[in-house]
Amino acid sequence: MKKSSKSLQKQLTAQFYRGNIPMLCLAALGTLIVGSLNLFLSRIMQQLIDAASGLPGAPPLLLLAKLSAGLVLLGIAAFAIQSVSEPLFIRRAMQQYKERAFQKLTEKSIASFRDESAAAYLSALTNDASSIEADYLTQQFALIRKMVVFAGAIGLMLWYSPLMTAIATGLTLLPLVASLLTGGRIQAAERRVSDRNSDFTAALSDCLNGFAVVKTFQAEKEILHLFAQSNRTLEGAKCQKRRLALLVGMIGAITGIVAQLGVFLTGTYLAQAGYGLTPGIVVAFVNLMNFIIEPIAQLPGLLASRKAALALVGKLASSLEKQCDFGGTAKLSPLRRGIQLQNVCYSYDGKTDALRNVSAFFQAGGAYAVVGGSGSGKSTLLNLLMGTAGAYTGQILLDDTELRTVAPEALFQLVSLIQQNVFVFHASIRDNLTLFRNFPPQQIDAAIQQAHLTDLVAARGQDYLCGENGGGLSGGEKQRISIGRSLLKNASVLLADEMTAALDAQTAHQVTEDLLSLRGITRIVVTHRLEASLLRRYNGIVVLKDGRVAETGSFEELMARKGYFYALYTVAQ
Repeated sequence: MKKSSKSLQKQLTAQFYRGNIPMLCLAALGTLIVGSLNLFLSRIMQQLIDAASGLPGAPPLLLLAKLSAGLVLLGIAAFAIQSVSEPLFIRRAMQQYKERAFQKLTEKSIASFRDESAAAYLSALTNDASSIEADYLTQQFALIRKMVVFAGAIGLMLWYSPLMTAIATGLTLLPLVASLLTGGRIQAAERRVSDRNSDFTAALSDCLNGFAVVKTFQAEKEILHLFAQSNRTLEGAKCQKRRLALLVGMIGAITGIVAQLGVFLTGTYLAQAGYGLTPGIVVAFVNLMNFIIEPIAQLPGLLASRKAALALVGKLASSLEKQCDFGGTAKLSPLRRGIQLQNVCYSYDGKTDALRNVSAFFQAGGAYAVVGGSGSGKSTLLNLLMGTAGAYTGQILLDDTELRTVAPEALFQLVSLIQQNVFVFHASIRDNLTLFRNFPPQQIDAAIQQAHLTDLVAARGQDYLCGENGGGLSGGEKQRISIGRSLLKNASVLLADEMTAALDAQTAHQVTEDLLSLRGITRIVVTHRLEASLLRRYNGIVVLKDGRVAETGSFEELMARKGYFYALYTVAQ
């Protein structure tokens, strides 16, 4: 793992304890008391058995009854402390961990996130987070309790009989060896389950997002096979993990039984041989052996699970650290002169150019159309202007500032992108316009008016819930919401990438009219719809062919030349 990833892993792990130490200490105190009560119980059991056997010097039964009652009351108090503090500690720990991870995720660049699997993050913040909660946070209290009773049991056994303690210690080597041989395999099994969870989440996401396509092409059987294959692989990995855990537990249990029987038989022999052991002490030894064997048998597995949980934190940290930003630190003012491209070249794979020596000028406040056939480089051009593509050669100047030197946050403040598929949250129209930020009501009303959302708001109100991914809105309404977002953030440049491709002709025409009617904003529109009435309204048209600029000019100029644009337009009619 890289140094930066290790640093982030430490930061994420620290979120479990930030401001959470008092609750951790309180939960640990309850755990310590509960663990200690088990030792006191063994001591009282020994005295009760000796008293029942009529041994001289045994404590009176009334005293033992009072001690037993006190033990019960102390246990109730300890359980009350633990039942309140432990859930509160885990709740805050997981809240802070996931919120810090999500915050770090939002700091990634668009290019970095686009090249990764969203399903991996879904799995990391759901399935993996559950494993971390169970195997790291919850288990640390189990570790405390087991270590306390282990140390206490050894001490009490030594106090009873050093000889018997030595014999018992020798017998515990059986479960110790068994645990060491099997416990270390759990970490690898946990990692496999995490990987298969990511694959399953990705497959499920594809199946649900492509539901309409599946139904249209009648591919239900094939998609069920895809889902079933991923599901079986996941459940197979989980089955292997459970089988391994059961195997480790079974081996520990069997060797533990052998060790206990050995202690019982040896203790009985020593008691009969007159080595000073009473029946109560023999029974106490057998009971105390549980507190030695159980930690020894389970500790390797618990530590392996704990290590596996931390590995999941490290896995998330590695993903969050992946960045492919090429931005700088320069700030930007609202566009005054315009955007100029000078001999810009770009390749996705380093071999084939998606853009070749592209030069163009977009004057501030103007409206420009970018047209061309499929694969001509239209969307790539917009991705470069949004700073979401990789390194390019040539120059892209925003006024006098080279795009490479601009801080990403400054670029996103200046430039806004409207895509074909507008994402709409299952929230109100107002929240989808503001993206949950606070704006003055008059500013929201102005954006609604400029984006031609007045009729929608009048009919349904600003509090109307849009539905999952905007299911309660039409395509045109979602596009107007996207325009309204850009107006609210006061972007100087508005990029539109095939924003009307999924709309019917009438709605597409009206939405484009709405965009072209905006004033004081530089608009660069990638479109395949070639309507003369709309094309005449653009200040200029850039025609791309095979990644190159084939022609530029107004609609009338391009039609008069009867070149490549003329051919595109004629075929489209």
